[in-house]
Amino acid sequence: MVTPLDSHRLEYTGTKQPQPGDTYKGKVIYPYLPSPKLVDAINLAIYLGRPLLLKGEPGCGKTQLALAVAYELGLDFEAWYIKSTSRAKDGLYIYDTVGRLRDAQLAASGSLTREEKQRFDDPTSYIRLGALGRAFVNPKQTVVLIDEIDKADIDFPNDLLLELDEQLIQIEEVRENGKEKEIKAINSPIVFITSNDEKDLPDAFLRRCLFYYVDFPSYEQIVQIVKYRFPGIANELTDKAVSRFLKLREIMEGETGKFSKNVSTSELLDWIKALKRDPLQNVLEKLSQEGQLPYLEVLLKTWDAHLNYLRLTRERE
Repeated sequence: MVTPLDSHRLEYTGTKQPQPGDTYKGKVIYPYLPSPKLVDAINLAIYLGRPLLLKGEPGCGKTQLALAVAYELGLDFEAWYIKSTSRAKDGLYIYDTVGRLRDAQLAASGSLTREEKQRFDDPTSYIRLGALGRAFVNPKQTVVLIDEIDKADIDFPNDLLLELDEQLIQIEEVRENGKEKEIKAINSPIVFITSNDEKDLPDAFLRRCLFYYVDFPSYEQIVQIVKYRFPGIANELTDKAVSRFLKLREIMEGETGKFSKNVSTSELLDWIKALKRDPLQNVLEKLSQEGQLPYLEVLLKTWDAHLNYLRLTRERE
């Protein structure tokens, strides 16, 4: 395994926070408030050069963590968002086979320009690196996010074992000296992998990772998140909104089969943004009414969820 350059000197603290509206590497970045145990897990993953597998319910902050680490440590950032159709190879490289074939036909007819012929004579020019591939060739150590790995086919994690373990990509379409071309990592990337636990991951893949379960933020942490996201927000509005939000989560607890998902911090932030458009006193009065929540459509995303919420609140009265 490639040893990260000066990896023993890299230490994430979670204390360096961006200002509202800041961007990093072309992405909007928000404050991230990790627990001390999560900070320890991140630094252990950096030290050992192992991917950190993050699990937790949707909306608990798993996806934003990787960018927060890159921001504090001043590292480059690559994101690989997994879909149901994603293949492991997509994040490594894509070989433009169609372009190569087209140029071969043009070369046979003598129709290539000088520049096109130079490209055709170099098979590596048809390689397009993916997120992990770009991190391998980057002289600067890179943070890589592999987001929602459990969305992909069950074989997807196993197809990454060589690349994650040996920090090596083999290009099967290009041969050099009778062997497949290899791309070795200049620096071992810091890899974060998120999962919503939609399916089990293979044991061989899990053995190569460190694991951390990200708990849903506490009341105090959510208050901090809200204040970072909405500077100058009234304390009374923050307290009432967060309290009602957590009460809603409590009501929905154990009802996931009916609600399909619990409300998350991303929905809370949208909700507070909606609340802030009304006069403060009006909003506080609405939040004080038991059994009713303003702008409930921001929080609950299905009709069944609305009906179950109304039923459960009536039962609690």
